[in-house]
Amino acid sequence: MIGALFGDITGSKYEFNNIRTKSFNLMDDDCFFTDDSVCTCAFMDFLLHSKEKDEASATKYLHKWTLAYPGRGYGGNFYHWIHSNNPMPYGSFGNGSAMRVSSVAWAAKDMDELVALTNTITNITHNHPEGLKGALVTATCIYMALHNKTKDEIKEYATKEYPQIASFTYDDLRHNYGFYEICQKSVPEAIFSFLISEDFYDCAKTTISIGGDCDTTAAISMAIAEAYYGVPVEAYNFVKSHVSKEMSDLIEEFETVYGNKRIN
Repeated sequence: MIGALFGDITGSKYEFNNIRTKSFNLMDDDCFFTDDSVCTCAFMDFLLHSKEKDEASATKYLHKWTLAYPGRGYGGNFYHWIHSNNPMPYGSFGNGSAMRVSSVAWAAKDMDELVALTNTITNITHNHPEGLKGALVTATCIYMALHNKTKDEIKEYATKEYPQIASFTYDDLRHNYGFYEICQKSVPEAIFSFLISEDFYDCAKTTISIGGDCDTTAAISMAIAEAYYGVPVEAYNFVKSHVSKEMSDLIEEFETVYGNKRIN
């Protein structure tokens, strides 16, 4: 989850001002958390505190958190969902389903639970098949990394789901990748950025430098990077200093229950 928040925060200032190079400072004071972090925290809270792990409860938690943090860059359809008295799924295949799912991979006891929990929290908004797929592929890649699968194994799985990953090159994406807010054009690129990365920080710089909706793609790729590489203490402290106290406390509670892979 720290990885997802780190990707969101470091990518925030470049979402609408893409930078097509790795030559930039990741951890600047003017970075900020967006809707990606809010939604990620909503489901951390849900997994920790909800007695019923069902769609009704997931809806309540997401509704509560998004109302508490207005103006964080929510998409148009999701904005209407937030401000509805009876929020219902709306057939979305936006990349929001993938950027918010990371905590499920930490909480799930096995793949069956991973699938069930991922579908539960995704169905409440992104109930289009591509929205569900984007979330599940992301969660599965994180889960595989947490359970010591190699990059080759993660790549084999991800490429079966998104064959285009096999034809990507970094240079082509850096020069030609556009701004997309859908799973089909965000999740494969985010996974590819992780696969070619050298370490935690390089994954963030690689993802952000290909442009597009880079706070969200970085939230996706960095959630996998956290599970695979661990999180440097400096990055952990950076996230904690750029979120609200409520979020910071939630991070600590989630780590107490589900652990973390922070490194020195």
